[in-house]
Amino acid sequence: MAEIRSVVIEADGGSRGNPGPAAYGAVLRDADTGAVIAEDGTTIGVATNNVAEYSGLIAGLKLAEEFAPGADIEVRMDSKLVVEQMSGRWKVKHPAMKPLYAAAQRLVPSRVSWTWVPREQNKAADALVNAALDGNPRPRN
Repeated sequence: MAEIRSVVIEADGGSRGNPGPAAYGAVLRDADTGAVIAEDGTTIGVATNNVAEYSGLIAGLKLAEEFAPGADIEVRMDSKLVVEQMSGRWKVKHPAMKPLYAAAQRLVPSRVSWTWVPREQNKAADALVNAALDGNPRPRN
């Protein structure tokens, strides 16, 4: 298999209630072809929406580390909060978010870009969230 040089992470998280039953979804795609390399959609118990969003990002970064080490990464999320915090434009003020932010930062390689996308453009990751919450998780593959 040829080395993958550039990938896109589509990540999402959600909770039914805030807090409530929560899950994340992460899709790793080849940036050149759009082909899905790997995906993960898993429940995380009772959590807030923001915790679920960060969990999706962390899962996506782990997929990239495993399936495309050394690749350039573009992260696409519909969470303005996570995108702005990870890009360094917004501070992480909430104490519960600081450990998740730190965990995500440890996984971020040197070549990463952050893109906020409208919810309609994050359907694959959102579908994984909802499938997990509906009892049909798609654990890492």
